Amino acid sequence: MKVKKLVKIAITAAVYTVATLAIAPLSYGAIQFRLSEVMTLLAFIDPVYIIGLVLGCAISNLYSPLGIVDVIVGTSATLISVYMISKTKNLLISTLWPTIMNGLIVGAELFFVLNQPFWLSTVYVALGEFVVVTCIGYPLFKLLLKREDVIKILKYN
Repeated sequence: MKVKKLVKIAITAAVYTVATLAIAPLSYGAIQFRLSEVMTLLAFIDPVYIIGLVLGCAISNLYSPLGIVDVIVGTSATLISVYMISKTKNLLISTLWPTIMNGLIVGAELFFVLNQPFWLSTVYVALGEFVVVTCIGYPLFKLLLKREDVIKILKYN
């Protein structure tokens, strides 16, 4: 693994983790507003970010009230989301993957672990993801994608 790739992965994981823990009460539970999730759209620019995003999510979920269950389940939702983002050619459509995957998977996690109503949990988690990734992330990344100098820095090659 080249140093440049390793550095991008490490920085991504670190920034995701810090951004999640900085607003920790809002980052966990039924009503989540995890601002770090906007970073999932980096996978749209380059799949090299997938490892860092998944690692950052796993580290962040170590601090979740659900503990190891959230490390496994919540991180799996992020893995699926960022993989699908990397395969989607339309930015707007790609913003919906975290909403769908985290809504359903984390909603199910909250149902099985905390006995919270499945559909209500799903809607709350999905709503938080939609606000962060689609409402905030989409316009932000639309602007970033217009900046060739920024894209050159963000791309691995």
